[in-house]
Amino acid sequence: MIAIIDYDAGNLRSVEKALKFLGEESIVTRGQKEILSADKIILPGVGAFGEAMDHLRKLELDKVIQEAVHRQIPLLGICLGLQLLFEGSDESGGVEGLGILDGQIVKIPDTLGLKIPHIGWNSLHLKNQGRLFEGVPEGTFVYFVHSFYLKAKEESIVKASADYGVTIHASVEKDAVFACQFHPEKSSSMGLRILQNFAKTGEV
Repeated sequence: MIAIIDYDAGNLRSVEKALKFLGEESIVTRGQKEILSADKIILPGVGAFGEAMDHLRKLELDKVIQEAVHRQIPLLGICLGLQLLFEGSDESGGVEGLGILDGQIVKIPDTLGLKIPHIGWNSLHLKNQGRLFEGVPEGTFVYFVHSFYLKAKEESIVKASADYGVTIHASVEKDAVFACQFHPEKSSSMGLRILQNFAKTGEV
């Protein structure tokens, strides 16, 4: 069972639909027991960093996520879900993130000819043998929607990057924590492969 965390940040049903297509059982929930008893957990989300952290804290889901990480339940953050795993964001100065991973979320700079937010398909440069990318070729195109991007402190956790005026750390993995800035559930067959790889994490 995969628990999809509901904290009023949107994008839940598209993830649920993609998992159903893959034949994976999932539940959209904010229940502590359901989340911590799940085999895997997904933290999706679109919207503002500060508002999302406020929702997580009010629902005490920040503590649940920390406990899940402590128990090493595989966790996948998607889009805003990736950003929340880090220390903070330029979008919401002074608001602390979950701090599970080291790094900051910074604004994509205004670069001639590039629109912000970064919306659409972009290719991935794969490195450091990411488990999410087994069977996914170098240069695969995936779908992004964001104005802020990750600068991870540890280069070794970065498993995929993309170029959009700057180098975007597009996917990270550390222990049982995985995250994608792009939307695998909206990234066609290769995006589904990435979700399937996450669903099979830890299986022999």
